[in-house]
Amino acid sequence: MRRPTRGWPHVRAAIIGAMLVAVPGNVAGGDAARVDFRPQQQSVVVTIGGQPVATYTYRDDEIHRPYFAHLKGPHGIQVSRNFPPIEGQDLTDHPLYHPGLWMAFGDISGSDYWRNKAHVIHDRFLQKPSAEKDQGGFAVRNRYMAQDDPSRVVCQEDCVFQFAVRPAGYLITWDSTFQSDHAFAFGDQEEMGLGVRVASPIRVEAGGTIVDARGRKNEDEVWGNSAAWCDYRGPLAGYLAGMTIMAHPSNFRASWYHSRDYGFLAANPFGRHAFDKGPPSSVVVEPGDSLRLRFGVLLHVGPAGRPPNLKAAYDDYIRFSGE
Repeated sequence: MRRPTRGWPHVRAAIIGAMLVAVPGNVAGGDAARVDFRPQQQSVVVTIGGQPVATYTYRDDEIHRPYFAHLKGPHGIQVSRNFPPIEGQDLTDHPLYHPGLWMAFGDISGSDYWRNKAHVIHDRFLQKPSAEKDQGGFAVRNRYMAQDDPSRVVCQEDCVFQFAVRPAGYLITWDSTFQSDHAFAFGDQEEMGLGVRVASPIRVEAGGTIVDARGRKNEDEVWGNSAAWCDYRGPLAGYLAGMTIMAHPSNFRASWYHSRDYGFLAANPFGRHAFDKGPPSSVVVEPGDSLRLRFGVLLHVGPAGRPPNLKAAYDDYIRFSGE
């Protein structure tokens, strides 16, 4: 197993570094592609062209970890499940575990952050929300508190988010670095990593499709297998819409995908035994070391029956986020 990397990304450079940004064919340029932020009391609303495309909530009395909800792609089409789910419109399972887009872990040194049994505390903004034209971002520091002793810090996470208008849609990049002054360990479960819950009409059970970079489809073929990217899409409001999770090649290990036909998808580099790929895994981060996880999430909406070129979108994500 590769040793966790040291250090964490330079926040300002990661957010507002000089990069050329192309405008997708289904989104007008200029003000219509402008990224901006609306800080709220315990959240930040991300807008593109003046329209909300995601809400980042960093304090919530019921969900004990930060998350994104109300994710929308081009044309204002919502690609994540309603939050909270609406009876009669949505499946209402896991209402507090699956808010839209999140990173969580069922086991870090015995504490369960996926199921809200332990708390992730927003410490502060390392970089306040800022934007320039069709890209922008912010950075936060989170503290992971122990389940058996809520006053004890298990580890610290420094996380950089970027938002950009790209050729295939709206791109969110997620760049997290974990470290501590004492050793901690990521366990081996299905419920680990970066997850999304898609809009109810595009789940496989309603006519949608899960497809990965190797052409495997839906839960039976995708579950437990690794790929550079995995897309969850389906017909919605006259378009083909969805969310693509992209795993960065610099991660310490390839991600296996936890896929469910009811509308859930997660990229998980920790669940080796959970996905029947080998002996139980324990990823230990020693004092002075760090573990960096990088993902991209593409929010795409395009012509019905015409899937986006996700190989090109993945290559674009790597160029945009950097090696």
